[in-house]
Amino acid sequence: MTDQTPETTQLFLTAAMPCPYLPGKQERKLFTHLTGRRASSLHHLLSENGFRRSQNLIYRPACEGCNACQSVRIVADAFAPSGRFRRVEAKNSDLSVDVRPPIATSEQYDLFKRYLESRHAGGGMNQMSFVDYEYMVEDTPVQSVLVEYRLRDHPDQPLVAVALTDVMPDGLSMVYSFYDPDLAHRSLGTFLILDHIAQVRSAELGYVYLGYWVKDSPKMAYKADYQPLQVQKGPLGWCPLV
Repeated sequence: MTDQTPETTQLFLTAAMPCPYLPGKQERKLFTHLTGRRASSLHHLLSENGFRRSQNLIYRPACEGCNACQSVRIVADAFAPSGRFRRVEAKNSDLSVDVRPPIATSEQYDLFKRYLESRHAGGGMNQMSFVDYEYMVEDTPVQSVLVEYRLRDHPDQPLVAVALTDVMPDGLSMVYSFYDPDLAHRSLGTFLILDHIAQVRSAELGYVYLGYWVKDSPKMAYKADYQPLQVQKGPLGWCPLV
């Protein structure tokens, strides 16, 4: 962390746990609470230093002997979609996009559970109740939104994807997203990122924050496809990922 971090911010270290991305590794996280009037400014400052928000906590990996997790962001105004990305946009041109307050609904939760059961079977989040989901969405001390995506031309306009997103002074930070697992042909995960890039450009902001990139993890390696991508390098700040 740079010396910009306020001296009054108390940081805590979690116990070591199995790494969810790299087999045989242990992870530890450095974290603090986001509370009070300083929550938004602290959120932005720590995000600039590679931290990520989860509810009213903000954290970053602090693993002994490993720095594989690197915070990354897309430079929105320089992003040029490839042919593959343009095809994904075309496939989803019939979706409506609605930016809503961070209020949990049963419709979102049903989609959330279907997504977890299909994509992350056996994972820790599978046991989340509606109240747990409600906390995930609504327990935010900063400016957050839910972006809902629906099939516009369908009679029932079903919900097919949701992104929980933090609004930053310089862009958007994608906290968590989920989508209909039965619509794999639409590449909805990719489309949500492309739509956030479009939203940032429309607002004349700079970046889409994607969280952590882990080069050797199949779960995370895909993020390198969204070039130009910057990686947080501690005292060096944000540097191009090459």
